[in-house]
Amino acid sequence: MASNNPSVFLLMINGQIEGGNFPEYDDLYCKYCFVYGHDWAPTSGLEEGISQITSKSRLSPHKLIWNFPLEITFKSTNPSGWPQIVVSVYGPDTFGNDVVRGYGATHIPFSPGQHTKTIPMFVPESTSRLQKFTSWLMGRRPEYTDPKVVAQGEGREVTRVCSQGFVTLTFHIVTKDMKKLGYDGTPSDPSNTLSQASSTGLRPHE
Repeated sequence: MASNNPSVFLLMINGQIEGGNFPEYDDLYCKYCFVYGHDWAPTSGLEEGISQITSKSRLSPHKLIWNFPLEITFKSTNPSGWPQIVVSVYGPDTFGNDVVRGYGATHIPFSPGQHTKTIPMFVPESTSRLQKFTSWLMGRRPEYTDPKVVAQGEGREVTRVCSQGFVTLTFHIVTKDMKKLGYDGTPSDPSNTLSQASSTGLRPHE
């Protein structure tokens, strides 16, 4: 078993995509997938999924509720490439076509315990007025061919985007054997949210 290997640690993720806030849109569903480094491998659970379509209610006219479960376990020999989750939200346009309403990504929390994260979402924008008009006329708007590009960053700097909505996720994180390998995922400052996207935020355990 992986847990008996002193060079391997485990990251266990349970949680859910709670809901979203998209004031201009309704009847939306979401997809998710995980992006992780070469030293990581899933051992159980689902790497991707798609939720049900949900509508706003009279009780919460500004919020969509999915409560869509997440459950996956990873093993790794190296914290580099710590997993991220990419969320894509879709819904109908005025022509009845399913179009993207938002992309977003966040690193899985590094420290064990309960966490809540709110992801700001965005959509790609056409680079010219002609492209915008053509997209509207054809009922198609710009989309990424692979949503995982949202987490990778390469080429993103040349993409024009527009902020659009928020999605909230909750996580329960359990790690195993990280301290045995010399890594400590506890925050040095408890008030820190550990939301650094460019590093693992892990430090050698003393």
